[in-house]
Amino acid sequence: METFYHKITVVFLVLIAFVPAWGQEERELGSVSRTYAITNVTIIQSPGRQVDGGTLVIKDGLIKSVGKNIAVPPEAIIIKGDSLFVYAGFIDGLSRVGVVKPREEIREKIKDPGNPPPDRAGISPYVDVRNFLNTADKNIEELRAIGFTTAHVVPYGGMLPGQSAIISLAGKSADDMVLVPVSSLYSELTPNERVYPVTVIGVMAKWRELYRQAVQAKSYEAVYASNRSGLEPPATNRILVSFNPVIDKRIPVLFKAEKFLDIQRVLALQSDLGFSLLAGDIKEGWDATTKLKASGTKVFLSLDLPEDKKKDDKKSEEKKDTITVEKDQLEKRKDEFMAKHVGQAFAYQQAGISFGFATLSVKTRDIQPNLRRMIKAGLTEDQALAALTINSAQLLGLSDRLGSLDPGKIANVIISERPYFHEKSKVKYVFVEGVPYKLDSKDSKKEESKIQLEGDWSLTATTPQGKSESTLNITKTEGKYKGKLSGNQLTETAEVNEIKLEGRKLNFSCLINVQGQQMKITIDATVEGDFFKGTVQVEGADSFPVEGKKVPKLNR
Repeated sequence: METFYHKITVVFLVLIAFVPAWGQEERELGSVSRTYAITNVTIIQSPGRQVDGGTLVIKDGLIKSVGKNIAVPPEAIIIKGDSLFVYAGFIDGLSRVGVVKPREEIREKIKDPGNPPPDRAGISPYVDVRNFLNTADKNIEELRAIGFTTAHVVPYGGMLPGQSAIISLAGKSADDMVLVPVSSLYSELTPNERVYPVTVIGVMAKWRELYRQAVQAKSYEAVYASNRSGLEPPATNRILVSFNPVIDKRIPVLFKAEKFLDIQRVLALQSDLGFSLLAGDIKEGWDATTKLKASGTKVFLSLDLPEDKKKDDKKSEEKKDTITVEKDQLEKRKDEFMAKHVGQAFAYQQAGISFGFATLSVKTRDIQPNLRRMIKAGLTEDQALAALTINSAQLLGLSDRLGSLDPGKIANVIISERPYFHEKSKVKYVFVEGVPYKLDSKDSKKEESKIQLEGDWSLTATTPQGKSESTLNITKTEGKYKGKLSGNQLTETAEVNEIKLEGRKLNFSCLINVQGQQMKITIDATVEGDFFKGTVQVEGADSFPVEGKKVPKLNR
């Protein structure tokens, strides 16, 4: 029976006759070239569109090509993506990532609290969030490290903090980061302390007043522009002028609306005044789906969820006799409330509402666990991915530039070691506008210490001729791994002088001699306990899937 090595040799000889050797070494990230090729990866172009063993080419900040049998440009920096997964970069629908919070100053007491200056009333719609962007903000790096590449950012403030922008989570300056400079007018139903408006109802009244004044001012400007003779020039009011793109429906109003009552009030304002509405950071809006869908409001749900407190069943059993009926009912209501929180995204999906996600009020470390909780509550992985990518791009008017891995779109790309929503998934690389960021896992050393490579491993490779097996013996001397590769058809046992293990990534190369012919093979794999999976590359030919399983000591 032919062994793995004999079959590899046959395939190698056939391929070498038709395929020229690449003669191209993998370049390091950070090279002068702006062309990258991610090869032999599972590419999720968008939810439901997957390419197995594909190649994605990035050139000059854009996706140049994607699919199987893609030609790799000679100048490309190659990232071997064996066993990796590639996704479009995630989009944050409402955030303050990278936005500097202004220092609070000691202010003088207002003489007339019922008619305060606009800035003291939280009214500054002319403020541009770009003036507060800080490229060195650590939150940018943290959010990018879990796959976010774009964010819709807003300024700090009261009821009308200012104008938002859509930014890339990379860049040497604020201007470098900005994709869309004035994307919406941001607002909150936040009352003031000690000065008008001090209630939510007061905020709504003031909002109506300002909007209607802005409509009147804009109308008068149009009349004056058509015939200035005999008319008094219009007064310049930067607050009212800030509403003009909203009145013209060139940009929407982005309202923070966490709870059901907030949503109702925001929808009432929208119905009265007619502006385009985007509701963000929704936390308790499961009862508002019918109204939101009827209004056509664009929605970004909060990624913040209440802490999932695990019950101590033993303790509950011990105290069962002392717990009152009222406490039982209270706990039941809490459980029902938690289920609605976690299941909110699924409820919106069932209602037929396209939504994205917002990180405004969630800790970065909670985002991935909360996504998994939502999926466990009914949302599918494809639906969660859609909310993070194509839905958000469409809601923000960027579907022609972002949201999927298609040629011509901005090269915002995530590369993860496992499917993204897997509990142990980690992001390995992130590209933002074609610029790569290699992420070193903090847990890599910890994971490496748990893996015991020493011993015998049975290898199974799948070639066009079928499956075949061989044996790899690994030893460790002075902190370094070495090995010996053996097979029936090998002229001699092959020495593996260096075996690299970084985190869970296993890599080694060696020269093998089969029937007098010498060739180099390279194995790249991911280790999971006593099992690894990856590819074996024959120099100058194709790669083939390979799996390794550790042989138990008792069976040796």
